[in-house]
Amino acid sequence: MRPTLTLPREEVGRVVRVVDADTYDVLAGSVVYRVRLLGVDAPEPDQPFGRQAGDSVARLLTPERLVLLGRRGVDLYGRTLATIRLLVASGPALALDSLLVVRGWAWAWDPNRIPGRAAQQASALAARRGLWKCGAVGVLTPRQWRKFNYKNKRRYGVGCTW
Repeated sequence: MRPTLTLPREEVGRVVRVVDADTYDVLAGSVVYRVRLLGVDAPEPDQPFGRQAGDSVARLLTPERLVLLGRRGVDLYGRTLATIRLLVASGPALALDSLLVVRGWAWAWDPNRIPGRAAQQASALAARRGLWKCGAVGVLTPRQWRKFNYKNKRRYGVGCTW
């Protein structure tokens, strides 16, 4: 017998600010939550493609767009860990984490844990979308980027552009 996965209760909200491609301020009810999107890791703002990924997400998450927020806990920095799904006029709501991976705006976090996520990232890489524009060679994850000092960031922060 397989255990059932229970999703958190979702609440309707609006993204009032895109901090970076995977962190947002979401107004749900009368509370603004600083949300860290689960399932992905997007480039840091000072990392190659970071600003472009954040701008792309901001164009998608306009203040008038309704989202479904599924809160799942809090991280070490006090951000709410959550899923976000985009409400669309017809059809089911779209998972924002999947959309970011498919469009090449973020890496899949633990892609083998989420069904289909590895294929989504492979598709973005094969099509050279977003951060995969120049292929996988030399692409650094945000975790690797944060470990670099200023000198190394300047060396790796050049080359392929969005």
